[in-house]
Amino acid sequence: MAALDELVQLFGTPPARELSPDDWTEVEDYVGSALPGDFKKFLDAYGAGVICEELVVFHPRGASPLVARMQRTSESFGQSWRRDPDAYPFRFHPEPGGLISWGYDYSGDEHFFWPCDPDPDRWKVVTNINGTAPQVFDGSFTQFVVSFVQQLRDVEPHHGIDPAALEFLEPEDLNELAERGEIGPVKPSFKPF
Repeated sequence: MAALDELVQLFGTPPARELSPDDWTEVEDYVGSALPGDFKKFLDAYGAGVICEELVVFHPRGASPLVARMQRTSESFGQSWRRDPDAYPFRFHPEPGGLISWGYDYSGDEHFFWPCDPDPDRWKVVTNINGTAPQVFDGSFTQFVVSFVQQLRDVEPHHGIDPAALEFLEPEDLNELAERGEIGPVKPSFKPF
């Protein structure tokens, strides 16, 4: 429960949601394993949505169900991998040990679980960054989300503006852009969809 408490501190109290014990059955049958507990608890609490207006996560009963997302992403990435298997170090589900899709971000990065341990709570997160070498995050889903949010909070005050445009903007304009959240650090948030 401590992992969910950490995310509640970032995003606030989740809305009341109606849960079904069968929510995860189809997804875990498709994966052939349980999924990380902190991932399921977070999604059961918050549902499908967008973290900090950047990181998109899916619930089994969302408008875009998680299993459908997993299937589409595995098929798409699996076809790419089969064209050039030496260019990418990972396989994709349903290949044994293949990466399991759980979300993406608006920067074009795909996020996966790497089932590298029999215990799903010890799986790692792998991010495929716009076709470049993947990055492996050695931690849980919760630790990944906290790190992701922290990176968005630690940006420069004028992040998001072309440096050449800074000389043409008045301080009032910059303040207005920052207040609207269009530049600078991001406030932790979760928006359901």
